[in-house]
Amino acid sequence: MASQNMDPAAAAASSTAALKGSESGGSAARGSVSKRLQQELMTLMMSGDKGISAFPESDNLFKWVGTIDGAQGTVYDGLRYRLSLDFPAGYPYQAPRVKFVTPCFHPNVDEQGFICLDILKDKWSALYDVRSILLSIQSLLGEPNNESPLNTAAAELWDDQEGEKQLLLHHLLPCTVPGINN
Repeated sequence: MASQNMDPAAAAASSTAALKGSESGGSAARGSVSKRLQQELMTLMMSGDKGISAFPESDNLFKWVGTIDGAQGTVYDGLRYRLSLDFPAGYPYQAPRVKFVTPCFHPNVDEQGFICLDILKDKWSALYDVRSILLSIQSLLGEPNNESPLNTAAAELWDDQEGEKQLLLHHLLPCTVPGINN
């Protein structure tokens, strides 16, 4: 699995740069990342997946804004969340930095919006794309990992779904209603 996270273009570029003493490999690598992100944008737009979307922020292909609707049958049902996705120059061999912009009271999301999700950390693979990231986060909303909570208060409330829903409605709903602040 480790070989799929090795960037052959970066390795070749650094070898070429070492031989030639030039930095031209950086722009070529950035171009391949741009091409990959453009392909992922088209795939996401054509997928027809309900409840997820993402688009580049203005003209910067390396910074995206995503939205996720809470999964049906969960305490997040009917809520919409905005996320930021920042792609490093080493993408897809390095994971993007994904963060909730909209406040999200969840066992695996801290107060700053950072997400504890293995595929964004140690289980990252170059095979993942924006679509799979968004679907994984959407799934995490309804199925948190309470073994590794970032927000212990949310983790403690998780077993009391009605209490959690009331807290969401009371404190966070104005930020997450579809059509408002998203």
